[in-house]
Amino acid sequence: MTAADSWYLVIVGYAIMLAWPVSTLALVSFAVRYAASHRTAVVSRSLAHGDGTPQHFWIIVPALNEEVVVGNTVNAALGLSGPGGTLARVLVVDDGSDDRTPEVLAAIDHPRLRVLRRELPEARKGKGEALNAAYRYIAERTAEEGVDPEKVVIGIIDGDGQGSRNILLEVSRMMRDTTIGAVQVQVRIRNRNKLLGAVQDLEFGAIVNACQSLRDTIDTVGLGGNGQFTRLSALLALGDAPWSACLVEDLELGLRMHLDGVGIRYTPRASVTQQAVVDLRRLTRQRTRWAQGNIQCVRYLRRLMSSKRISTTSLLEVMHYLISPWINAVVTVVLLGAVTIATVGLLIGHPVPYLHSWGALGESGAMWFAVTFFPGFVWALVHRYRLRDETLRRLLIAAAAYPIFLLLGLVATYRAIGRQATGRQAWAKTERLAEEPLPHHLQVALAA
Repeated sequence: MTAADSWYLVIVGYAIMLAWPVSTLALVSFAVRYAASHRTAVVSRSLAHGDGTPQHFWIIVPALNEEVVVGNTVNAALGLSGPGGTLARVLVVDDGSDDRTPEVLAAIDHPRLRVLRRELPEARKGKGEALNAAYRYIAERTAEEGVDPEKVVIGIIDGDGQGSRNILLEVSRMMRDTTIGAVQVQVRIRNRNKLLGAVQDLEFGAIVNACQSLRDTIDTVGLGGNGQFTRLSALLALGDAPWSACLVEDLELGLRMHLDGVGIRYTPRASVTQQAVVDLRRLTRQRTRWAQGNIQCVRYLRRLMSSKRISTTSLLEVMHYLISPWINAVVTVVLLGAVTIATVGLLIGHPVPYLHSWGALGESGAMWFAVTFFPGFVWALVHRYRLRDETLRRLLIAAAAYPIFLLLGLVATYRAIGRQATGRQAWAKTERLAEEPLPHHLQVALAA
């Protein structure tokens, strides 16, 4: 290897390392400036294309063995109201639960609550099938009542989810624009008193929020499994089963809507809270499912590239979102391999040109350490500046743990590749943690 080759490798290696913090600073700069400027544009567009304001809301709660959380989730959903006092009907899909979920639901006596019980062998075929069953039920009720599907909005709140009190109002404001067929609200973590919970709230409250805000400006907003709201008319255009067996059925639904030319917006002004997974083994399993679902969605790239409805900028962002995890996985292996070779060379007295001394190896390690920890601390400051509901000390602790969280993501990526290659598609449900019941005054209000 010549000296020129050595310098080339060094430059490429440092460029790869620095790409992450540089892109982080760019995204942070956008996120800090986004809210006020883009909000004005959204309001103006809504006024220009109104009035598509929803008149009917359905909240679907998919439930499989959710006895410890579903009571709070349903009661919170029943307490939501939209414009003009519009109240949401809540449809719980009991997907063959064999715990106390049916008893918990039976104890909630409310005229706006419906429970759709699915039995084996139809039950337990994945979240997508449960959502499709609920969608067909709502479509039938809508047709029977003679309601315009354009005025009906279906929201999805997971078994552990709780929407902010303004969620239907904010969705209604955004869907006043008749070109908007779906809205994704911000996701936050409730049990962030635990370290893993705090790290996941840093992820959702700062990083995902910034990414979704950027996508909102270039029409590539992704739908999440929790806190997504779609017009019934947009779902009807996708046929009898809008959701598939994909392990990230929410992401796939969003891609299909973009291909159909349906506008999808994101709002950080309303939120849905959910539980963090605070066990490393279960968290790895959850992220493996998400990563494998991303692999499954790569098949849409050809259709996205050939679609005249997807702009070049939008296409590049979607390609980055779908492909970058796998590029990161490969690059990490290459960099670790290069460092391992350099270390062995130093140990046996035959150093490689690109790391010719222990001092050079130490300098590279120090830079790698700084690059790895830097983004987490930046996002901690963004979280504190934007949300102001956590102490800076707790956020900095979460930021210090963030690199370990990223390492776990890499492990999940490698596992996902292995599972997809071997044809394993089993769907593992995220387990819940018991919570205190909702405050008594809210229970009284709901009963009234």
